[in-house]
Parts: sequence; C-alpha cells; structure tokens
Amino acid sequence: ENTGCDFATNVAMLLAKTLKKNPMEIAEELVRGLGETDLEVEIARPGFLNFKLSNKNLLKNIDKFEKDFTKNISSDAYSGQTVICEFSDPNPFKVLHVGHLYTSIVGEAISRVIEYAGGKVVRANFGGDIGLHVARNMYGMLRKIDHIPTDLSPEKVADLLAECYVFGTRADEDDAEAHAEIVKLNKMIFEIAEAGEGADYSNNPERARVAELYFWGRKNSYQYFENFYKRLQVKFDKYYPESTVAKTGLETVRRELKNGVYEMSDGAVVYRGDKHGLHTRVFINNNGLPTYEAKDTGLIFEKYKDFHFDKSIIITGNDIIEYMKVVLSAISQYAPELSSRTLHITHGQVKLPGNEKMSSRKGNFLRAIDVIEMVREAMEKSSDEKVLMGALKYALAKYKIGGDIIFDIKESVSMTGNSGPYLQYSAVRAKKILGKIFSGRISGELNKVESEAEALILENDSAEKEAKYLADISIYERNLMKKLIQYPDVLKETVRELLPNKICTYLYELAQEF
Repeated sequence: ENTGCDFATNVAMLLAKTLKKNPMEIAEELVRGLGETDLEVEIARPGFLNFKLSNKNLLKNIDKFEKDFTKNISSDAYSGQTVICEFSDPNPFKVLHVGHLYTSIVGEAISRVIEYAGGKVVRANFGGDIGLHVARNMYGMLRKIDHIPTDLSPEKVADLLAECYVFGTRADEDDAEAHAEIVKLNKMIFEIAEAGEGADYSNNPERARVAELYFWGRKNSYQYFENFYKRLQVKFDKYYPESTVAKTGLETVRRELKNGVYEMSDGAVVYRGDKHGLHTRVFINNNGLPTYEAKDTGLIFEKYKDFHFDKSIIITGNDIIEYMKVVLSAISQYAPELSSRTLHITHGQVKLPGNEKMSSRKGNFLRAIDVIEMVREAMEKSSDEKVLMGALKYALAKYKIGGDIIFDIKESVSMTGNSGPYLQYSAVRAKKILGKIFSGRISGELNKVESEAEALILENDSAEKEAKYLADISIYERNLMKKLIQYPDVLKETVRELLPNKICTYLYELAQEF
C-alpha cells in the first residue's frame, strides 16, 4: 500500500505482546524517544511507524559523497583474506558452451565483489584433461585425424575435437567393442598424462600415437580457452587440470581407506554417504583409477598447498549439488578445516526461449561463440565490442544466481528495457548532461540554482529562502536522491550475499529515476 513514506516499521506491534501494551501507545512512546530529527514520523494504525526523509536530510546525505560518489564507500568484509574463486571449469577436448559463458561472467563478477571487499582473490579453473570424456574423444580422434593439422586455429581445433567427441560417445554407447577400446584408452591416457609430455614411447607406436594426439589436443584446448577468456576480460591465476590433482586424490583416498573413512565395495573404493544422510559414491573405480570424486578431493588439498586459502568458492551448475555434498562430507571426516572453508555456489541451466536443456553429449548444444554471434547480429545499430560485451554480461549477471535463466537475445540488446545497452546509453546521457552543467554550457539558471543551494542549505544564510528552496524540490528529484543514497547498502548486501544481480537491479532502477 502506498503510504507516501520512505520506510516503515512494525516494531511497536512486535513489542506489544511482550510489553502487554497497546501497539499505538508503544508507537507514541517510540516517537517521543526519537527527540529532534530530520525525519518526518507518522503513526498509522494498528501500530506502524512511517518515516519520511526531509528534503534537507536527503541533500545532506548526497553531500557526504562529494563529487566522487564512490569515494566514501568501502568494505572490509574480506580484508586480509585469501579467497580462491573457482569457476568456468571447461573440459579440454570439448567446446565451450553457453553454461561456461554464464559461469565465467558470474564468477568474475563475484571475484570483483570480493576484491572490492578487501579480499585477495585467486581465480582458479579446474578441468578434466583425463577421464572417460577424453577417452571417448580419443576414440574419435584416432579414426578422424590421420595427420595432425598444423594450419588450424585453436577454435577450429576445438570444433574438430567436438566432432570426435560426439563420434566416440555414440560408439561407446552403441558398440561393445568400441566400449572395450575406450575403457582401455581411458587407462592409457591416465598413464600418459601422469608420465608427462617428454616420455619416450619409441618402442610402443600405439601409445606414441595416442600421446601425440593427446598433448596436441590439450595444448590447443587451453589456448582456445585463453582466447575466449581474454575476450570476456577474465584472467585466471591458476589452471588445475585433473591430471595434476589425481595423484593427490588417489593418495588421500587410499590413506583414509586405511583409517576407515572409505570402504571397499566390489573392487572399488567408496564413501558411504548414506550413513550421513547423503548417498554412496565411488572414489576409486575397480580399475584403480580415480573418479571425479577423488580428483575433486585432490583439488582441495592442492589449492590449500598452493595458496593457504581462508575461503574456497566453487561455482558450478546445480546438477552436482548432491555430488559435492558427498565429496565435502568425506573430506570433513579427516580435514574439517578445509571442508568448512569451502562454499559451493550453484546456478541453473542457461536456456534460450523454448526452455530446452542443452547438452554436449549428443552434439545438440549451444556453443558460447554462437550466443555471442547471435547477440552481435541482434545489435542492428552497433558492432562495437564494448557494447556487445556489455549487453551479454548484463543479460546474464542481472539474474539471481540459483535458478534457470532464459536468455532472450532481443531483450539483451534492447535500448529501452532492463539491458546492458540501456544502462550504457543512460550513463552516457547522464554524463553528457552533468558535463554541460559543470562546464557552464547550460543556461546560467541551473548554475544559479546550484549556488543558491550551497548558500541556503550548507551555510543557512536565510531560513525563509531555505524553506522555499527545499519546498521546490520535485518528487522526481526526491526519488533520484533516495535511490542514490541506497548505493552503500546495496554494496553491503551484495558483498554479504555474493549476489552481483543486486547491483544490476540497483543500476537499472537508478537509470529509470534519472
């Protein structure tokens, strides 16, 4: 209900039962207790206290910021802390899809929020350079690549590897002989990655061929990732390929198997998560290879060894919520300080209108580059990279992290709605208007008003003229001032909840008020 107030409280009604008094009486006592104030206070039945900021109070609050609105706004919530922020996490040998685009943008936004709050952020990227998906890819590579091409860009190599992956996946699912070969390749690739690029396979042509294709594909994959991140203005401090953490994971799980944290089951090592209200998962399979669970275990220990983090944030899709609970539950049995410092932030699927989930397993996925080009094509009047990236980043960052996101291309480039281009236009327009005011190019009347404001409000030369000036402030000016002074609180909420969308919402509302 529109009461005309700026904010309200029902504290009098909450106290009524405890104090055994009428809430209206309590409200009156609270008003008397406030004494002299710049706030206009009104009591409304059955016991609300409605507050309205005076124009003078609003001007004083605006004046605190001086000419630099962010000068006096700061946060030390993460001061002195090292925070690892792990996000994006694409797998080598596969192409970047729209989900990687989303988590790259949101992960970078969260990283910057923590840096603003005084934290030292380490941006980390964890990807699967070993595992079943690589074995499936290798099965396809061995059949589709006769000679390693030397004239392909990393992006073209990624497209070729995507074809190999789809080919290998279908073969694995439909052909028993192919499945047996892929199982063999999985173990071989693990050993090749562990041995490193300089290993000698001159006496084993088959293994030499696999190693050649493997290291070529991995190198091009990481260069492809770097090119993509550079375009998004995201710079990772540390890449953690699974092959570099698998050994630590294996050793840790085997050690804790002896201590009773893990158990043997049909030749595999498992964690009985059902004993802790979760579910059982395999950490080492019956071929002696580490699963994703063991590699994630090794990753946490490697992160701590490298950076001694105070907090480790992992940003992923919400399809692995239960999986991560099991991994952290197991680690909490023998390294509780590491599991307790780990925060798992999850998000939903990014979809186009039509609501179809995208998957790279069958090849019917939406690539990250496809989304970027679709946005570019929708920008009829501009091809500027800054406008393009602004539209893209804002379209994804404006949603609260957690649920699914319907990415509407037309809405993302709109000049009138809640979009990046609209905010960019609003910022340029506001800067142009303010520039004219402060350079004196607008009629002297505005400069005269500014001078009167300083004389009357700050120096209080004339109470009568001050009252008239304050009374002449329009509802539009009041609304703009009220929105401006909310900014420090918006930043505090954003830091506390790690939700960058709060800043997006605030900026859109501010642009509308201007």
